[in-house]
Amino acid sequence: MFIDEATIMIRSGDGGDGRISFYRGKYIPKGGPDGGNGGRGGHIYFVGDANLRTLQDFRYKRKYVAMNGEMGGKGKCFGAKGEDLYIRLPLGTIVRDADDQHVIADIVKDGQKVMVAEGGRGGVGNTAYATATRQSPNFAKAGERGEERNIKLELKLLADVALLGMPNVGKSTLLSVLTKAKAKIADYHFTTLEPQLGIAQVEDNSFVIADIPGLIEGASSGLGLGDQFLKHIERTRLFVHVLDAAGSEGRDPLTDFHIINSELEKYLPSLAERPQIVLLNKTDLTDEAHIEELKAALEAEGIETVLPICAPIQEGTQQALYAMSTALSKLSPVSVVPVEVEAEKVYDLDKTTLKVRKDDYGFHVEASWLDRFLRSINFDDNQSLQYFQRVLKERGVTDALEKAGIKEGDTVILEDLEFDYIP
Repeated sequence: MFIDEATIMIRSGDGGDGRISFYRGKYIPKGGPDGGNGGRGGHIYFVGDANLRTLQDFRYKRKYVAMNGEMGGKGKCFGAKGEDLYIRLPLGTIVRDADDQHVIADIVKDGQKVMVAEGGRGGVGNTAYATATRQSPNFAKAGERGEERNIKLELKLLADVALLGMPNVGKSTLLSVLTKAKAKIADYHFTTLEPQLGIAQVEDNSFVIADIPGLIEGASSGLGLGDQFLKHIERTRLFVHVLDAAGSEGRDPLTDFHIINSELEKYLPSLAERPQIVLLNKTDLTDEAHIEELKAALEAEGIETVLPICAPIQEGTQQALYAMSTALSKLSPVSVVPVEVEAEKVYDLDKTTLKVRKDDYGFHVEASWLDRFLRSINFDDNQSLQYFQRVLKERGVTDALEKAGIKEGDTVILEDLEFDYIP
């Protein structure tokens, strides 16, 4: 199944906690602090992979978590960093933040690597807190939490050639002949319900051809799921318009040609300027005079290459293949214009996330940094408690509580910690 959209949750690794440790040797019963720093949590990267064609891998697996960093060790040993996680994506994938929809990355090159979640920094061991006046610090800094975010993936195919046309004009048959792709083929409308890809070979050159499901009038506004299909031709270098020259479905081929081009322009005006080749298919069901009449009419509208073919018996298909290869050789090999990536939003977390909420039980303090901060405090150590009080004041917690009307003896709740307020 062709999957072109997916929403996943990613979470980078937590940083390892700093270690509280003191050296203990045979003849040194009270050695100094030797707790090491914690390791960094694993980052998460998206990587472009030219061998992938769909987002099928994300249909069932929706959660991706990188490894945590290890806690610091004794003897001033650093904890091991968490292994980074690399998630491979097909070329043409746009990566968005699912919550605010801003674009994080546009994966357009094989091997392109983009970090989307940074691992938490490792904590600091008690060795780092030793000073001339504080020779035995009995506290350490906890590691930072990793980033968690919801990501929306949207695939827009990167094909060299797109086969366009109304339903049942023979695009799937043509694709199977040109590329040996195993497309579903039958004599009824909308046989193809998802884009099909194939690789064509002309001498030493190869290129990707996409069969876009049959477009109809109103496709640009979503009729017949047309808007879902049209997005896959935004980055295609060459359009090959397939017409039913015989009008075997009761439609006029020239009218079909105008309808499809009108839908392209409505969806994205620049698509109307894309180079086109027109293939007059099903020539076995009409006469040569009619073919020449159609060819003259299309050339009069500025189409330079108009070729008659009969896909089922491979008549004219090799000539069409060479025409595509020749046209592509004249076009810029770098045709992809990446989506503009919006700058990441940066906030002062101390100011924007600090909230004080009062209820009958007490004053609840909420802030994104509280969990990591509290894990750094040793409440059995006087020096660590002094550090705790100093940070609450520096980070604005004390001021926020006073503005909320707190009085001496009222209960303060920080995460799972509760204590009486003393000014």
